[in-house]
Amino acid sequence: MNYLVAVLADRIQAEAAYLALEKEAIKSTILGKGYKTADEFGLIDPNEQAKKQTQFMAVWLVPFGFFAGITFSLLTGLDTFAWAGEIGNHIIGGLLGAGAGAMGSVFVGGGVGLLVGSGDALPYRNRLNAGKYLIVVQGPEILTRQATRVLRQFEPENIQGYAAPSEY
Repeated sequence: MNYLVAVLADRIQAEAAYLALEKEAIKSTILGKGYKTADEFGLIDPNEQAKKQTQFMAVWLVPFGFFAGITFSLLTGLDTFAWAGEIGNHIIGGLLGAGAGAMGSVFVGGGVGLLVGSGDALPYRNRLNAGKYLIVVQGPEILTRQATRVLRQFEPENIQGYAAPSEY
């Protein structure tokens, strides 16, 4: 399954493009105000996914880091914080390990993508929030090529094709 996404400046242009595709017997979807939202269409919010993954990873990595920190402190016998005593040093070691686990959950869980931004879904969501409209065509490659030819007449801001990975 292939996807074609075109960004159009306003509703009139989006409706005209939709009708032109319909005349060619190409089924498409309009995303924007008054039509489907990104969530209804299934356009994944990368920020939400990154938050979920980071939280999921933190559930496992923070306790693991805490116990790893205590274990490291017990094995090495370091007396880094003399004011804390022997037990306090082990607890501080555990807390530092938990902090390392939290950092790991951010890096491995997708928090970097949350902070920096990644993927194509976010720019499309931003364009929808700015009042633009998206025309999405799903189908085999020949259909998306034909749709590209039709949509180019409307001079979209952006037109991008995607090929979904084939399943074996």
